[in-house]
Amino acid sequence: MPNKKTKPKEKTESEKKSTKFIFVVGGVMSGVGKGVTTASIGQILQARGYKVSAMKMDPYINLDAGTMNPIEHGEVFVTDDGDETDQDIGNYERFLNKDIYKTNYMTTGRVYKSVIEKERNLEYKGKCVQVVPHIPQEIQDRIHRASLKTDSDIMIIEIGGTVGEYENLLFLEAARVMKHYNPKDVLFVMVSYIPMPKMIGEMKTKPTQHAVRSLQAAGIQPNFLVARSEKPIDKARRDKLSINCNLLNEDVISAPDASSIYDIPLNFEKDNIGDRILEKLELPIKETKNNDWRKMVERAKKATKEVKIGIVGKYFKSGDFAFGDSYISVIEAIKHGSNINNIKPEIIWLSAEEIEEEGNKALKDLDGIIIPQGWGSRGSEGKMIAIKYCRENNIPYFGLCYGMQMAVIEFARNVANLKDANSQEVDKKTKHPVIHIMPNQEELIKEKGYGGTIRLGAWPCKLKDGTRLQKAYLKHNKKKIVNERHRHRYEFNNEFREQFEKLGLTIAGTSPDDKIVEAIEITSHPFFIGVQFHPEYISRPLDPHPLFAEFVKACFDNKKK
Repeated sequence: MPNKKTKPKEKTESEKKSTKFIFVVGGVMSGVGKGVTTASIGQILQARGYKVSAMKMDPYINLDAGTMNPIEHGEVFVTDDGDETDQDIGNYERFLNKDIYKTNYMTTGRVYKSVIEKERNLEYKGKCVQVVPHIPQEIQDRIHRASLKTDSDIMIIEIGGTVGEYENLLFLEAARVMKHYNPKDVLFVMVSYIPMPKMIGEMKTKPTQHAVRSLQAAGIQPNFLVARSEKPIDKARRDKLSINCNLLNEDVISAPDASSIYDIPLNFEKDNIGDRILEKLELPIKETKNNDWRKMVERAKKATKEVKIGIVGKYFKSGDFAFGDSYISVIEAIKHGSNINNIKPEIIWLSAEEIEEEGNKALKDLDGIIIPQGWGSRGSEGKMIAIKYCRENNIPYFGLCYGMQMAVIEFARNVANLKDANSQEVDKKTKHPVIHIMPNQEELIKEKGYGGTIRLGAWPCKLKDGTRLQKAYLKHNKKKIVNERHRHRYEFNNEFREQFEKLGLTIAGTSPDDKIVEAIEITSHPFFIGVQFHPEYISRPLDPHPLFAEFVKACFDNKKK
């Protein structure tokens, strides 16, 4: 009898290929650039032909980033599978040009929750469950699960926080143990700041020396030191860091301020970081295939056409300082859409609250306006002033999530003449709730179920024939149904749908069953589109999002007029 064909057995964890691990830690101060360093190293190694993925380990007790204030923590980035993560996950996706999933993100809260649940389920078989070794073991288990799921040759893991802080010690301990048992498979990269005080006039290495000693006190010797500084480090500083931090001279990597984050992988390669990493990991040094990335960077530098794009928001001011981390994916998506059009964007930050007080005078010189995500009532009237200005003056407008909802409310008030129209999020008692709470969300709010309970992750959107929305997608990716990522609790109220369409507001995109409005537009306008989803999350430098590409083009066409 012929042998029966049997399904091959799935490989056990021990039989699967050995993954290499690179841990990235930060020294001296927060915001030093660990995320883009992690992403850049990943991009370099991926261009060498290796399967690369990246992880973020955040020291917060929060289960995810969803409930954090974006002014304090930066943007909440949503993955395809619906996880609310740190903004660095967005950088990983953009640089690697691939999706990163929930398995690649952990917080201290998640780790402790898992250990406590295992203890309750008797999975520790009656042992006394302790911070050490059980928390580091859980961290290691999560790292290995992510490596297996992503089938990675190399997994790059960013440890959040700064070396010397109490809260990331357990992550460092997990990494130290991994290095102890597999010394040839684990590397450490420290990203540390080299200040250059103006009153002194030279770079000072002492803070970084102290940071490295703090890391050594945790039992870890860095293999590379990425020296973040205003200018490239000179030989004298490189020599000093080498001798005092116990590193080879060539393993001190210069990382001066760059005009674009996409320059960073090319800058790192000037110090041969790719070759050095592969040598230390005992992996073959393959030819780099990075021409597409290099062309993208060069195209951005050569762009001569310019547009001014205003972002009207409320999450970019802290005390006397303004910054854009709350909208980092929007900023990068504008750059991607500009690059493909050979355009250089100038982004203008506009406070929605200041527009409420001063009117639309700050909008006069703009070629286009974006209103991004947001929550609550603060600044909402200022956003609608900006939307009305765009609608009435044929200025390109792009509304993202909350920006779409505000556009619907403005249309309801000023075109449909429903003067008190509003969102139930802003006014629960409004007579005309053109934006209302999603049916399954009301009970969650009553129970104070805010974290991880909103509509999250990728959902399909059916595009209406003949709309500007559909034409944009067909021009760039030939799709009539697209998958876009969401993060919202309120939505368009279908009771007003027929009325608004008769007045010129086109329902340009819906869920496949036609029940949920995903996008609106005014088709007669040069560019007036609002989407309930977040196209900025899936825009990448080598694959710009169609809507951002067409919005920037419309802004330039408007400028020419």
